[in-house]
Amino acid sequence: MAFKEIIGQGAVKSQLTELVQQNRLSHALLFLGPEGSGALALALAFAQYMVCEKVHGAGSKPAAPGLFGEPAPGKQELPEKWEDACGLCPACTKARQMVHPDIHFSYPVIPKKTGDKPLSTDFIAEWREFVSKHPYGNVYDWLQFIGAENKQGNITAHECNDIIHKLSLKSFESEYKLLIMWMPEYLGNEGNKLLKLIEEPPPNTLFILVAENESLILQTILSRTQLVKIPALETPDISGALIQRNGISPEQAGQVASISEGNYHEALQLLQHADEDWFGLLREWLNAILKTGPSAQVKWIEEVSKMGRERQKQFLRYFNHILEQAIRLSVLDGLPVPMTEKEKEFTLRLNRLTGIAEQQEIIREIDRATYFIERNANAKMLFHALTIKIYHIIAHKTVATML
Repeated sequence: MAFKEIIGQGAVKSQLTELVQQNRLSHALLFLGPEGSGALALALAFAQYMVCEKVHGAGSKPAAPGLFGEPAPGKQELPEKWEDACGLCPACTKARQMVHPDIHFSYPVIPKKTGDKPLSTDFIAEWREFVSKHPYGNVYDWLQFIGAENKQGNITAHECNDIIHKLSLKSFESEYKLLIMWMPEYLGNEGNKLLKLIEEPPPNTLFILVAENESLILQTILSRTQLVKIPALETPDISGALIQRNGISPEQAGQVASISEGNYHEALQLLQHADEDWFGLLREWLNAILKTGPSAQVKWIEEVSKMGRERQKQFLRYFNHILEQAIRLSVLDGLPVPMTEKEKEFTLRLNRLTGIAEQQEIIREIDRATYFIERNANAKMLFHALTIKIYHIIAHKTVATML
C-alpha cells in the first residue's frame, strides 16, 4: 500500500517521511488513531516506504544503523523527491501483497482448537485477505472474519516469543526488519517479554504499534515508543473517497461523511443503509411523540422493532447527528453546518422546541439506547422507553408538528 492510496492524513504522511529523511526516526513507533482514521493503512504504507528499493537504494546495506544513529560512512542521504514508495520495485510488490520476508505482522488471534497456543502466522492467509478487502476494518470485523464469534482475541506470550525469534534473525532482502503490531491493547502483561527487544533492538529493526486506545497499552511499552498521533479524518476527505471509490452522488456522500464523524469504517457501514429514509422515519417518530399520540407511537415502534440491530443503530446515530447539528446551529449562529436544506429546516424547528440542555439529554439517552441494542436488548421495550423519555424531556416546551 502506498501513501497516495490512503485517504487524507497529509500532515501525518509528511511527518513520517521527514522523520526518515532527517534521521529522527525512533526504533519503536506508536501509530495512535481512532477507529476509521487509517492508522493500519498508514503503517502498511510506511512499511512499504521503508523497504522500497528506489527510496533507500537497491542492493546496499549500511555498515552501521544509520537510520537510528549516526549515518554510516559513505551512506547517501535519502533524496527529497521520494515522498512515497515507488510501487514498482520487487520490494514494493511483495510489501503490497504482504509477503515481504522482512515485514512481520502481529495481531489478536484465537485458538483454532482447545489447548492451542495460537500465533499470528497461523492466520496469515486470512490476514492478507482481510487487510486487502478491509484496510479500514476494526478488530471486531477481524475477529468475526476468522470465526471468533464470542471468543476473545489475544496477543499471547507464545506470540511474544515468536516475535523475539523472528526479529533476532538477519534481514533477508531489505536494510530493515519491521514488525507491525495491530491492536497492542490485546497484549497482556506477557508483553513485558518484549521490553528488552523494544529498548535494545538489533540494528535496523523497527517496531510499529498501531493502536486506538492509549490507556489500554502496557505503560512499560508505551514509554518506549515514539508517538505518531493520527487524527480522525476530515469530512471532505471521506466525502471525496466515497464519491471516487463507491460512485455515489456528492449529496449522498456529504451526508454519510458528516454523520460518520471522521470514521471511514463507519462511513462504509452507513453507506450500506444510505438508501434508507432516516429523515422520514425520524420525522414520523417525533410527530408521534409530540402530536399524534400513543396509537401512532405503538405503530412506529412496531415497525422499527422489525428492523435489524445494525439498522436500528444507524437510525439512532442519524438522530444523534441531527441533534448535534442543531446544537451547532444554536452556538455557531449563522456559520455553515453540513446538512441538506430539508434537514436544516427540520433542525431549526427542533431548536424552537428544545434548548441545548434538552438536546444534550436526548443525545445521552440515544447513546444509552445504542449501548443496549448492541447487547441484544428487546427492541420494542427499548424504543417504547426511549419514546417516553424523549416526550418527558421536551414536554415543557411548546408542542408543534415537526413537518
